[in-house]
Amino acid sequence: MWRISQKLVNRGGLAVKSAPLAVTTRNNSSVSAPQIPNSADVVVIGGGSAGCHTLYHLAKRGVKAVLLERAKLTAGTTWHTAGLVWRLRPNDVDIQLLANSRNMLMQLEKETGLDPGWIQNGGVFIAHSDTRLDEYRRLATVGNALGIENYILSPEETQKVFPLLDPKAFIGALYSPGDGVVDPAMLCTALTRAATKNGARVIENCPVNELVVEQQAKGKKLVGVKTPYGTIKTENVVNATGVWGRDLIERHGSFLPLIPMKHAYIVSESIPGVRGLPNIRDHDYSTYFRIQGDAICMGGYEPNPILLDPVAKDFHFGLYDLDWSVFDTHLSGAVKLCPTYANYGVKSTVCGPESFTPDHKPLMGPDTVIQGLVHNCGFNSAGMMFGGGCGEQTALWILNGKPDLPMFGFDLRRFTDKQNRADQWISEKSHESYAKNYSMVFKYDQPLAGRDFQKDPLHEDMLAHNAFMEEKQGWERPGFFLQMPAPVQSYDWYGSYGNERHKDCPYEGVLEGDLKYGSFSDHHDLIGSEAMACRNNAVVFNMSYFCKLFLEGPDAQKAADWIFTGNTNRDAKKTVYTCALNKDGGVEADVTISRLNSGSGAVHDPKFEGQGHYIVAGGASAYYTYTMMVDEIRRQGFNANVRDVTADLGVISIQGPKSREILQRMVQCELSDENIPPNSTVLTNCKDASGKEYGVRLLRVSFVGELGYELHVPKEYCSTVYKSLMKAGEKNNLRNAGYRALYSLSSEKGYHLWSFDLRPDDTPLEAGLGFTCRKEGSYKGKEAIDKQRKEGIKKRLVYLTLDEQVPIWGLEGVYRNGEPVGFLRRAEYAYYLGKPLGQTYIQKPDGSTINVDYIKSGEYEIDIMGKRYKAQCHLRSPFDVEGKRVLGQY
Repeated sequence: MWRISQKLVNRGGLAVKSAPLAVTTRNNSSVSAPQIPNSADVVVIGGGSAGCHTLYHLAKRGVKAVLLERAKLTAGTTWHTAGLVWRLRPNDVDIQLLANSRNMLMQLEKETGLDPGWIQNGGVFIAHSDTRLDEYRRLATVGNALGIENYILSPEETQKVFPLLDPKAFIGALYSPGDGVVDPAMLCTALTRAATKNGARVIENCPVNELVVEQQAKGKKLVGVKTPYGTIKTENVVNATGVWGRDLIERHGSFLPLIPMKHAYIVSESIPGVRGLPNIRDHDYSTYFRIQGDAICMGGYEPNPILLDPVAKDFHFGLYDLDWSVFDTHLSGAVKLCPTYANYGVKSTVCGPESFTPDHKPLMGPDTVIQGLVHNCGFNSAGMMFGGGCGEQTALWILNGKPDLPMFGFDLRRFTDKQNRADQWISEKSHESYAKNYSMVFKYDQPLAGRDFQKDPLHEDMLAHNAFMEEKQGWERPGFFLQMPAPVQSYDWYGSYGNERHKDCPYEGVLEGDLKYGSFSDHHDLIGSEAMACRNNAVVFNMSYFCKLFLEGPDAQKAADWIFTGNTNRDAKKTVYTCALNKDGGVEADVTISRLNSGSGAVHDPKFEGQGHYIVAGGASAYYTYTMMVDEIRRQGFNANVRDVTADLGVISIQGPKSREILQRMVQCELSDENIPPNSTVLTNCKDASGKEYGVRLLRVSFVGELGYELHVPKEYCSTVYKSLMKAGEKNNLRNAGYRALYSLSSEKGYHLWSFDLRPDDTPLEAGLGFTCRKEGSYKGKEAIDKQRKEGIKKRLVYLTLDEQVPIWGLEGVYRNGEPVGFLRRAEYAYYLGKPLGQTYIQKPDGSTINVDYIKSGEYEIDIMGKRYKAQCHLRSPFDVEGKRVLGQY
């Protein structure tokens, strides 16, 4: 850092000195050429936090890896980071990653004899409203369940922890004494020292000019990296280049949704009494305090960040001038919270580039185009705190083909290839995510930027019926249906970057009714009416954004046998619910799969032609499911391919006791149990009011536990079929229902939602899905399943219901006989049962195998924002235990 000597000027009550000019260092041409190896097991590109952590974890596991850094270690963005480590987040995977980072810091000094720069001075979250304090109570709840020490404090108690705060300026706080701060230079030195002792190499002043990629029969394969000093042969590369993460891959047809922005903080003069105090995060004022000796580093996230063009490759230890018109937003809140802060000037300013993504989460995992390339970048100014946990998962991804934790929220496959190529969408979404980083996290919050990116064939029909739309993986889908017309689709108030917020935003006005913790949504009864219409009559769900794939080719059956746990070699009319597993038995996807069968007297449509399998999976994980199958087919060498037809077909689902009666009026096939039994499929014709016929694929399946059917319809006439169905159901009061009701109904039935109560760290046996795993033949993960069948399981999914009418949202801690045994993975209101219902995996505190007797013998409680409520535990959902309704037996 440097000290500024310019005259102080007064800004907003805080003495501030003028910002420094940009400082840039470049490679010294006199530096001797580095000696590079001819080959390496793994090459890590980038010597910042992400790269050094990845190298450390690879070397620790015996991998001979090489790290190449264009300049010096920490150059780029790592050197100027604030280095804060906060572990309490509204996501259990985030908490585990952050805890792993902290635990590694605690152990590193013992391994290396070097101080990694870790200071455990604690962290305090400040609340200015009851709603924010409710959010902190929720964080405290999941923190307690996961072993993170924390306390909810009054203003007076908070002042004892940080005496310079004004207790009248806030209403409460969340204190985590185990949090702290880390010095980036000291940490990267310790990491690379430990890595080199284990056989790794670190080569500075060695840029990577190009990835060496070969075009092979099964796609592009990485075979080396080219530097000015020669080529290193390797089949495994980690892209840990931060804001430069896109540069090396775009020429090979691969893209990342990443954009650089300016991010800044200021360093105060020495302030008496600051040394040793905890760090402060004031989300409401968008301000943080990072204690640095006797000074305070202060920054935050502005509503109008400065987006950058691609950052120059030689911007190694560079900074920008601080734009006070942008940064000033943090000052007034900082002074209100800590009046003493206004009495001291600014010693220095730090404004550098950071990489940001559309959802403010890193980009990790295998590249979808270049085999052998793994990404670990895009850390949204949180690379120091996530570095240890994410570096470990990256190393495991390379070594084992999968991470240990369920990393879907970090996996770059949460975005589609179309999203990765849409620069304006990336800018809009990343801008919004930056601006909302300190906003409260609500279960049903929706983005306002980048909307209408993808519309299904029924989009306009949904709006015509007053749908309140939600966004998932770039698609618009109906959340619920308003009872009176309202122009609620006006949600693009961000528009392109720089647009100001609209004065009148009806969409946001409706959304506000969902933004609460301590009470049910304003739309609770409305969603309940949709759910009960499904249970008592019939409703239509627009499921068009669901993933729809064709598995085709000579080896299609072999591929299906290997990828999926169920018996898919069945009669062509059979639809099978099945899982796809990783090698440890964890569920990578759950799908329905049907044998293809052309003909059946249906109207000819080429979309339904051919032999193979028709696969339907959840929409939010569509691209993940698609790439998982493509990768597995390539690895096994099957002569088969996967064709994504999601955008080509709409899906109209009619569910409920009256569904058969209504649908029979417009389809040409007989819907009796004998002709269309549960879990079956057939090609048939639908007719409109004029008698014109349209070919569709009919599936008798249900995601809600009712008699129901899905019509899979080519997009050209999907709207016509939908309107005909609604017309056919007029006299039965057929109505639309949205995804809020759909998820409530599916949870009430005990069905699963992938990435929530069914993840890659859950096996089918643990999730109650053992019936999906066939005994005969082999499939990926079968050895792990067979071992569990023999040795038992260590966790089990159960269902908890509450008699008290209090909302639950997920992440609430679960206690058995007073001891923590889990947290709610998923939580909904079960309208038919008339009570809140949550799904959780129960584990014994000692980690031993679990059985039914242990589960049944306990007394259970759910911790809801600091208060424990008695809960009833069920091995299966108490709704329709015998499963008669899905059979049409009412």
